[in-house]
Order: sequence, then C-alpha cells, then structure tokens
Amino acid sequence: MTHRTDVVVIGGGQAGLAAGYHLRRLGLDFVILDAQPTPGGAWQHTWDSLHLFSPVAFSSLPGRPMPVQSGETYPDAGHVVQYLTDYERRYELPIMRPVAVQAVHRDGAFLRVEGDTGTWRARTVISATGTWWRPFLPTVPGQGTFRGRQLHTVEYRSPRDFAGQRVIVVGGGNSGAQIAADLAHATELTWVTQRPPRFLADDIDGRALFDVATARRKALESGRADTGGVASLGDIVAVPPVREARDAGLLKASPMFSRLTADGVEWADGTRATADAVIWCTGFRPALSHLGPLQLRGRRGHIATDGTRAVDEPRLHLLGYGDWTGPASATLIGVGRPAREAAREIAGTSPSRRT
Repeated sequence: MTHRTDVVVIGGGQAGLAAGYHLRRLGLDFVILDAQPTPGGAWQHTWDSLHLFSPVAFSSLPGRPMPVQSGETYPDAGHVVQYLTDYERRYELPIMRPVAVQAVHRDGAFLRVEGDTGTWRARTVISATGTWWRPFLPTVPGQGTFRGRQLHTVEYRSPRDFAGQRVIVVGGGNSGAQIAADLAHATELTWVTQRPPRFLADDIDGRALFDVATARRKALESGRADTGGVASLGDIVAVPPVREARDAGLLKASPMFSRLTADGVEWADGTRATADAVIWCTGFRPALSHLGPLQLRGRRGHIATDGTRAVDEPRLHLLGYGDWTGPASATLIGVGRPAREAAREIAGTSPSRRT
C-alpha cells in the first residue's frame, strides 16, 4: 500500500520527535516512521548505569521541560525513555511503529520511502536515524584469533556480566571512560586509549558544553575564527562515577595495543596481557544505509549539507547526526534548533500546508 504525505520523518528518537514537534506547530501533514517497537529511541538500549551529562533543565526537547528525577541530579537513561514516551503522547505525534525503512528513492516530484510495512510518497524526507544502530569496530591484527568475548558499547549492559574477569576496554571517549569506571571495581580492568585521555575540568557538564557549542556556532555564523567548540576542552566529561574511579587510581590508561592474541593482547614492545573479554568503545557512524539509492554519501560516509538540507537532494534533510547536521544536534537540548530550522524551511516550500 502506498501512502502520500507532505513529510516523512525516518526515526522516532529524540531528533525525530523534535522534528515532529515543529512540523506539527507549522501545520504540515507528516508521519514519523520508527523501527523500534516501543518509544525511547536508542536510550532504551544503553547500559544500566548510564546517566546524562546535564541536569534536566539542559536536557529537554522543544516545548516540554524534562521533569526532575527524584534523587538524581543527572537523570538516568530510563528517565529519558519515560520522558520521550510522554513527549510523543503529549503532542500526539503521528508515529508508526515498528516500521523499518529500507530505502528512499527519487520518484518524480516526490521521494518514495519504502518500508517493511508499506510505501510513502512525500515531498520532503527528514532522516533522523542517528548513529547507535551503526557501531564502528576498528580492524586490528589478530582479531579473528582471540578466543574470548568481543563486544561493542551497544552490547554492554552491566559489570555483573564480567564479575571477576579480565576485561580490556578500548576507547578514550565518554563511553570508554564510563564503561571502564563501571567495571573498575568488579573486574581486572585494562583501559586502552589511542592517546592519553583528556578529562574535562570537574565542574564542566552538559550545561557548559552546550554554551561552548552555541558560542562556536555564533562565531562561525558571524565569520569569526572557529573556537574549536567542545573538542577544544577535552574528550571525557568527568561525571561522578568517572571522577571517583579516576581519583581512586582505577582509571590509568595504557596505550593502544598492536594486535590481539588467542588469549589477550600484545603491545609493540612485546608486552602482553591476558583477557576474557574486549569491549570496543570505539564510536559510531551515521546510520544512512536507507539513503543509499540516492547516491549522496561522500567523505567519511557523510552527506554534504547546507544546514540540515542535503546539497545534492534538496528534498532531503538530515537531523541529529552530529555537528555536520547542526551544532550539538546529537543531544537532547541541541537538536531543537536545527529541527526548527528544518521545519520552517520545509513549510516555506510546501504547497499543502494547513492553515
């Protein structure tokens, strides 16, 4: 069955909901297609101890502040899932789930969105599928010979699963530091990073990071020099569990090993360490396979954009994948502005806007 609408939003996580909020306010006909069977986006699949970097005042989508979580300065992932669930209900967003979008094709004046439960023809498509669904694993010599368990951030849940084991955590970003801190008391931990870890000052959290990202955006928009943004401050937010493990001397990073062995890893100088598991906290890539038929991807898998609009396909907007689709657009508070700008641009070109 083929449906027709002004806008199809692909993805029902935080970016898709922010887009839906602004599309509804502007009176457009739209549908949000979400591959997940339940609300909450990627937040419902994170590890048990994950908390936000920011208090609720700096963790909200447009229109509705996130409620305070009792006993928590920084809300946990379950609280975020509940907030997103309530958000889509409050604004009665037209979400269809589970719908897995397989491909987007050009179809005359429309874009044709093909899903596993039907097809939609739309004048505009907003892709908001994020990165969680495309974990990145580096290629390392000996990877196939290691007899232990290898998993990515997306598969990690709790230190209970590794109690008493020898675990190597690879990655010097926030996920690597948080998972290493999570495991530090229950395992024989080796934390491995590509370069020495850079912790942000202890008093910096998501509030300050949002201010820094905003200052960078304003500088770039006014033609001033790039301030470097958040990356200029460091790589790791010292959230309380990370700070405690670091101050207890439990987060001492080793340099990256040169290869895996059957029972562990080996460094270039011949030093070895045995391991029962290796957890790769090595980041993500944008989940854009559904846009393959449009043939838009360039360097690093990104699609060239002007704001959120794809340069080579102006009927397509990309939202929430990182700074290249809007400063801080991969965060709860940061996605609101580019979502609003995308919705306004779409409304200005839509012949069927409701009044």
